[in-house]
Amino acid sequence: MSTLVGMQLSGRYRLDAQIGAGGMSTVYKAFDVNLERRVAIKLLHREMSADSDQLERFRREARAVAQLSHPHIVGVIDAGEDENRPYIVFEYVEGETLKDRIRRLGRLPVDEALAYAIEIARALGCAHAHEIVHRDVKPQNVLLDPEGSAKVTDFGIARSLRDDGLTADGRVLGTTDYVSPEQALGHDVDGQSDIYSLGIVLYEMLTGDVPFHGENQISVAMKHVREDIPDIQRIRPEVSATTAAVLDRMTDKDLAHRYADVPSLIADLEDALALEAARQGTSTGEATAVIRTLPARARRRLPFRMRHSLPVLVIIGLIAVAVAIVVIVSREVPPRVERGTGPGRIEQSTPTGTKVVSVPRGSAHDYDPLGDNEEHSEESSRVVDRDDGTAWTTESYQDGLEGAGKSGVGIYIDAKPKVAAVQMQIDTPQPGFKATIYAAPPGAVPKSVPEGWTKVGAGTVSTSNKRIKLDTGGTEYRYYLVWITKLAPGSTNAEISEIRLFQEVAA
Repeated sequence: MSTLVGMQLSGRYRLDAQIGAGGMSTVYKAFDVNLERRVAIKLLHREMSADSDQLERFRREARAVAQLSHPHIVGVIDAGEDENRPYIVFEYVEGETLKDRIRRLGRLPVDEALAYAIEIARALGCAHAHEIVHRDVKPQNVLLDPEGSAKVTDFGIARSLRDDGLTADGRVLGTTDYVSPEQALGHDVDGQSDIYSLGIVLYEMLTGDVPFHGENQISVAMKHVREDIPDIQRIRPEVSATTAAVLDRMTDKDLAHRYADVPSLIADLEDALALEAARQGTSTGEATAVIRTLPARARRRLPFRMRHSLPVLVIIGLIAVAVAIVVIVSREVPPRVERGTGPGRIEQSTPTGTKVVSVPRGSAHDYDPLGDNEEHSEESSRVVDRDDGTAWTTESYQDGLEGAGKSGVGIYIDAKPKVAAVQMQIDTPQPGFKATIYAAPPGAVPKSVPEGWTKVGAGTVSTSNKRIKLDTGGTEYRYYLVWITKLAPGSTNAEISEIRLFQEVAA
C-alpha cells in the first residue's frame, strides 16, 4: 500500500504519507487540492472491497460519523470511491494519540486524566444521542490536537442501535485490552459497553498501564469477564475516593450497577475533576481548559481563584490595595492578633486565662464514616484559614440527616501533637444546628462514632460565634471532632467558617 503515496484520489486528494494501517484500511495524510487544506484519508484495502460485509461496514462508518458534529469527534468531510477503492475523508488532526502520550509520559496527572475522560465521554454522549455505539473505545482512537484537546476517531466498528446484522451474537469486536465483559462474551451491546471501555482508558491514564495482561487476546478478554480491575488507590494513593468510586462504577461487571448512560457519568466526572483540582490548588494541561467548561454545580467545589480568572494587573492591584489596608489597620488597631495560618484577621476576645491553639492549614479533615467518607474534603481547610469569608459545608440533605439514615456527619481538627482544650468556638453564617464535640488521643483517627472517641462537649450552635465548654478532665487529646447531629430548622446542610480551640495559659 505504500506505493499509493503520491497518487491523487478522484482527481482531488493527494496522498502524501501513510500514518496508520489496520486489517481493513490504511490511513494517509493527504492534501485537498481543491480547497488547499490538509486532510486525512482512510482507504479500504482493495481485497476488502470484494467482501460485501467489510465494504458495508466501511460505508456504515462514513454514514455514522457524518451524522456527528462535535468538537471532540474527528469529523467526516467527504467519502467516495476511486477505481473501486472506497475512501473516507476526515479532518486532519495534527498531534499525537492518547496512547502515544501515555507511552511517552507514563501515568498522567490525575486532573488531566479526568479532563480527557470528560472530553471523550462528551463525544460518546453525542454519538449515543444519535443511537451510535462506538464499540472500540481505546487511547489509540483518541487524537490530541495541538491545543491538547481530545478528539475521538475510528468509528470503524461503530453500530447504530437501529441496525441489525453484521454484528451477530458470538462475534467479538473491539480491542480486548479495553473490551467490556458483555462484548467479550459476544452479547449485544449498547452505550454501557462504551462506558466500561472508557473506564479502562481512564485506569490506564491514571496508572500508565492496562489492568489485565495475558498469554493471548482471549485470556485478557476473559479477565474482563471474571476479574475486577486492581484497586486504583492502592496503585496510586493520591487518587481521591471520589475518583476511585467513579472508576469502579464505570467498570462494574454488573450492568445494573454500571452507569446507565453517559450524562450521569459526565456529571460525576466533572465533580471528580473539580474535587481533584481543588485538592491540588491548581490544574495541569488540558484540565485547565476543561475546568472552564464545568457547570456551576461542579465549579462551586473549586476555590475562588480557580472559579474566577482575573487579569494579572487586576490581581496585582487588589494585592496592593490589600497591603495598604493591612498597613493602615496595623497602625490604628492595637496589636491583639493571634498569628497563624491563612490571611489572618483581628480576633474576637479570647476567654480569660486561655489562648488560641495554633494549628496548620492542613489540620482540618471532613469526617463521614456513615456515608462515602467524602464530605466536601476540598473545603475542609477553610475552617482553619482564619478567614470568615470562606466556609466548609456538609453535603445537601433534603430530608435532613435522619432522612439519609445518618446519626451525624462532621469535621475534625488535628491538634498535633496533643492538647487539653478547654473551649471551642464554632463560627457559622448559618446557626441553628446541633453538634456533639468528641476528642480522641494520638494515633489513628477512630473509624466510627462513638467508638474510640470521648464526648467532651455538646450544644446547639445557636449564634454565629458559638463557644462550647470542653470537659477533657485535663487529658491531652490530638483530635477534636465537631459531630453535627441535627441540621438547623429549614436547612438542608450545615456550614462552618471557622473552628478555634482554646487551651489554658500556664500560670
